[in-house]
Amino acid sequence: MIRLILIVSLATALAACKEEVAVEAPKPVAMTVEAVGYYCQMDILDHEGPKAQIHVSHLDQPLWFGQVRDAIAYTRLPEETAEITAIYVHDMANAASWADPGKENWIAVKDAYFVVESRRTGGMGAPEAVPFGSAEAAADFIAEHGGQTVRLEQITDDYVLAPVDVSVVAPGASESVQ
Repeated sequence: MIRLILIVSLATALAACKEEVAVEAPKPVAMTVEAVGYYCQMDILDHEGPKAQIHVSHLDQPLWFGQVRDAIAYTRLPEETAEITAIYVHDMANAASWADPGKENWIAVKDAYFVVESRRTGGMGAPEAVPFGSAEAAADFIAEHGGQTVRLEQITDDYVLAPVDVSVVAPGASESVQ
């Protein structure tokens, strides 16, 4: 009987050790000249359009993406196994322009309304998932640039993972956001 009590006590103690501690998500980081694209290793400030930052558990600084589309792709690739603790994207409703999305203009990716299939291309010349903080702002963008509004979970793998011919520039690629 004593042996059974010891086994139950040990199992209870081990279960308590395995309880996960809730970790607060890191806050967004202001974009600086040190922000280099994760895939392209280019200074992302040199490129127009919305950007993204992904925070992973083992790094002090976020991974930067010159296009929101690339950040979404990162989350869907099986070889990217780092634990994601937060993802932020530019809120283009508050951007000064397409060329200047802002250095501190971030919203959580889960809160964004995305416009896909618009006439605008992202900073790396590929189709973009343009993020907005409200459905109304996304609708205003669609009225000028076309596309459709979706939430993150509605963006298809094909949209972010399919190869793109960046030698073909989309019509209106140099238009302003507002």
